[in-house]
Amino acid sequence: MEKQQKTPLLQVDTVCKSYGDNQVAYDVSFVLEKGEIGCLLGPSGCGKTTLLRVVAGFEHIQSGSVSIDGERVSASDINVPPEKRSIGMVFQDYALFPHLSVFDNVAFGIRSKQYSEVKKNVKELLDLVGLSDVAEKYPHELSGGQQQRVALARALAPQPELLLLDEPFSNLDAVLRDRLTVEVRDILKELGTTALLVTHNQHEAFSVADRIGVLFEGRMKQWDNAHDIYHRPASLEVATFVGDGVLVSGTVIGPGQVKSGLGLLQGNLSLPCESGCEVDLLVRPEDVVHVEDAYVKGKVLHKSFRGPNILYQLELPSGEKCQALVSSHHNHALGELIGIIPEVDNLVVFPRKTML
Repeated sequence: MEKQQKTPLLQVDTVCKSYGDNQVAYDVSFVLEKGEIGCLLGPSGCGKTTLLRVVAGFEHIQSGSVSIDGERVSASDINVPPEKRSIGMVFQDYALFPHLSVFDNVAFGIRSKQYSEVKKNVKELLDLVGLSDVAEKYPHELSGGQQQRVALARALAPQPELLLLDEPFSNLDAVLRDRLTVEVRDILKELGTTALLVTHNQHEAFSVADRIGVLFEGRMKQWDNAHDIYHRPASLEVATFVGDGVLVSGTVIGPGQVKSGLGLLQGNLSLPCESGCEVDLLVRPEDVVHVEDAYVKGKVLHKSFRGPNILYQLELPSGEKCQALVSSHHNHALGELIGIIPEVDNLVVFPRKTML
């Protein structure tokens, strides 16, 4: 008996979007399964917010399609209105009603139900987001983090099939943002809600998302899990955008062997390369280990104190630059030569002179 293939909750298929002559999305495709949290990540102007608006139904598309739970809601000749897509939306500025209490804000989208049911649903959601004690307060009486959680509860109240979040943490300070990203992920996972987040902050993407799509100039460069986005970037753009790291020139001299300014590196090459092939090698700071008596020395050009660690920018004997993440117990001066050893198992390489 043939196994039935399950339908993705969200399917974006070769979507193209333009404003007149300005094209902002080129054949973008990705899939979110039920219960997954996805993220569109990229620099400002890459098209991620436009794509979120396309999924929401706020923007028409020129070609391709968007389907929610197997139903096409966007195509060149179809644009199902946002209110008929079974989506919830959390905006960057939260968009709470200032004249309504927290309770009434959360209840806004389910007012057609019996009051006893509304009261029960709102109480459950406020308990879930940890705001049951401020139900009668108004938005201006709340902190930014509390307002964000009210907006989340309001969006979840109608039990949408898909929740969309547009830069939801950008107005919060760094400490609160880090805490709430984890809290929001826990809430969405507890409810089994499928969600799509837009952010330019890779740390938010890594903290929240099961699947991350890295966008550049309207093109989807990689749709993958956080681990592979970081350790197996599919393009030079992804490699240099995600995480710290630099490109060091190298020459392939044998199977899994690259000669570089860091010495001879051995590991699994990310691309099939014949001996003599000139490559650019991605080296992360954690790939470079500080050992005092190491053969290769790097000159300290810059240092960034990060509490338990210091991120050093080093100049290699070849004149190239690399970075090393070193315990802050080792406090080296600018201009000092320090010993370094590369520890790279997966050699992420790109053909030399690949242009960004």
